[in-house]
Amino acid sequence: MARRLKSPVELDQIPDQGPVRTCIGCRQRAAKRELLRVTAGSGPDGLPAVLPDPEGTAPGRGAHLHPTSGCYDLAVRRKAFSRALRLTQGQGGLSTVPVGEYLTAH
Repeated sequence: MARRLKSPVELDQIPDQGPVRTCIGCRQRAAKRELLRVTAGSGPDGLPAVLPDPEGTAPGRGAHLHPTSGCYDLAVRRKAFSRALRLTQGQGGLSTVPVGEYLTAH
């Protein structure tokens, strides 16, 4: 008889309706509407940057993050943006400043 492995996330913590995504900062699952989508793009200086996508309509691969400074700091410290967006840390790294500015403004 095969044994079922238990998920590390409690079933009552997962929302019942709608898509569920994982925050790249705290690694907690939440409803998609509660998270901020971020995508890779170019910043105002033309260098690679992580950009906020609050509408969730930007093309390309995206990652999701709770719109809090705590989750943002965790994601920066863990270098989760480049890993989640599948980007390489090339010539100067990946700027996360636009996301930080968006979070402080909202």
